[in-house]
Amino acid sequence: MLRRTLLALFAITVVSAQEAKKKRPLDVPYVPTTEAAVAEMLKLGKVSKSDILYDLGCGDGRIVIAAAKTYGARGVGIDIDPDRIKEARENAKKAGVEHLVRFEEKDLFEADFREATVVTLFLLPRINLKLQPKLLKDLKPGTRVVSNTFDMGEWKAEKETSLTPSDDEYSGLSQKFFLWTIPAPTK
Repeated sequence: MLRRTLLALFAITVVSAQEAKKKRPLDVPYVPTTEAAVAEMLKLGKVSKSDILYDLGCGDGRIVIAAAKTYGARGVGIDIDPDRIKEARENAKKAGVEHLVRFEEKDLFEADFREATVVTLFLLPRINLKLQPKLLKDLKPGTRVVSNTFDMGEWKAEKETSLTPSDDEYSGLSQKFFLWTIPAPTK
């Protein structure tokens, strides 16, 4: 009887821990990237058909979908929010690119994105800084990293571009973009 009770308590604890993990607060609020910003990010990252683009914090999937639709690139969107992942999958299907893209409900700090040749971000400065060591460690030399709006502190971008302000709802954001290329390891 005691054993059965302990096993039941253990099962409840495991399920509760899994539920708590699912309900972890979001690191970044969802703010959609404007169409003009998506186009600028893909241009800055020199996305091509041979690329595998990972969008970390993909939201509704618009960057991954645009890379597939415009350039024929394969892509993966990663987001911790199950509602955004569901929306991204529906958007990919509507766009007819579900054969080129996939969306994963994961914590971007635990995700495996080593196969990426391009990584896109629209996170916050503190998240970029926290993510930087993982990018440098996990990505192959030559992989391009493109960030919307926020830089990476002392890791200076090799290129920056801007859009002209518009009347878009989010025009205060999505106007400045940064590009880094993962360097070869130092000896």
